[in-house]
Amino acid sequence: MTAQLISGTALSQQIRAEVATRAAALTARGVKPGLAVILVGEDPASAVYVRNKVKACAESGLHSVMEKYDASLSEADLLARIEALNADPAIHGILVQMPLPRHINPQRVIETIADEKDVDGFSIHSAGSLASGLPGFRACTPYGCMKLIESTGVDIRGKHAVVIGRSNTVGKPMALLLLQANATVTVCHSATPDLALHTRQADIVVAAVGRRNTLTADMVKPGAVVIDVGMNRNDEGKLCGDVDFGGVKDVAGFITPVPGGVGPMTITMLLVNTLESAERVAGAAA
Repeated sequence: MTAQLISGTALSQQIRAEVATRAAALTARGVKPGLAVILVGEDPASAVYVRNKVKACAESGLHSVMEKYDASLSEADLLARIEALNADPAIHGILVQMPLPRHINPQRVIETIADEKDVDGFSIHSAGSLASGLPGFRACTPYGCMKLIESTGVDIRGKHAVVIGRSNTVGKPMALLLLQANATVTVCHSATPDLALHTRQADIVVAAVGRRNTLTADMVKPGAVVIDVGMNRNDEGKLCGDVDFGGVKDVAGFITPVPGGVGPMTITMLLVNTLESAERVAGAAA
């Protein structure tokens, strides 16, 4: 068996085309979806991520504001700027790029963003809405993973899903989204004594721990859907995920590559969240 590749690049292009169509319709009604992205400091990777987000907005017909500040920016000044964006009717989503300089409390920053503009889905309100099954923004990476799983045509209902990792940004919301789709979910982590015992029973595996070769071929049930969230470097310096792709692709039924799998979907779902925020504003004003 050779797994069918789940292309996040192809799926993201499809979704972005739909976003562009909806954004154009909204703009014609006088509401242009707007995203504000704030970068504090000189982290090179963060700068690349921010540029990619701004570029994606432009390509999909969204208005974007990119604000870059020196690492010495005070927490009080950053919070004041977020409050100003909260009050700006042209901005429907606010994203503060992480990590932040050490003197700034990231959770305080996230909680300052208005609930209706938390398009990253990281606030306590967003997390609580997800846990309670209420409408709200979904964290972009697990939201994108769900779209990738759904694109395979595999019915998630009743399937056993294993999530490797318990972070607030991926692992926990991923498990909750799978539960909402009626999967039976097991969450594994660094204290799980026998990871393979769980993954061998899984119809769906989402690997999100940030350690390469966490999931190998002997740990995978034949025909399983494998979603690789990891972003690491191999011995040659090339990008790789948490999954031993070369081995697992000969066992799994579906698998995401790295790069070209989950990565493109994260930004795409940020666009979707921003668009949906603007659509709610337009609906309320109608």
